[in-house]
Amino acid sequence: MMNTQSLIEFYGLLPHPEGGYYKETYRFNGIIEPACLPSAFGEARSFSTAIYFLLPVGNFSALHRIKSDEIWHFYEGCPLHIHVIHPNGTYELMVLGNDHSQGQSFQLVVPAHAWFASEPVGAEGEFSFVGCTVAPGFDFADFELADADHLSFEFPNHKAIIQRLSR
Repeated sequence: MMNTQSLIEFYGLLPHPEGGYYKETYRFNGIIEPACLPSAFGEARSFSTAIYFLLPVGNFSALHRIKSDEIWHFYEGCPLHIHVIHPNGTYELMVLGNDHSQGQSFQLVVPAHAWFASEPVGAEGEFSFVGCTVAPGFDFADFELADADHLSFEFPNHKAIIQRLSR
């Protein structure tokens, strides 16, 4: 049975700036030229990228947003709550996991430009081991970590979750 440390070592996972651990596993070799992308991108992007992402219980992925849709895939461990604040201010809780009777799904999509954070829901010592696929491909130039005070001002109805899931 795998534990957090054995997954980190086996897959060569690295600390992620938003929290947890990751490793890029795929980056399409070709690129999409800027003229073929929405103007928000500015520069060429890979067609698609994929990562492994590991969050131990007690840790969280801080609120952030990117310019692409992000498809989440469940692999192993406890369920993962994905907290989404859509650009119109609507809050949505998505649950990634393998227990369909509890409303969990093996795949979920966080839409481009939405603020989102995630946290595993389990007992101490457990983890959520998932994957993320992004198209157009992920680039840290498209990544924005939330400023809790600014985001709380913009979405005051969600201040408690914003404060709790920001770094």
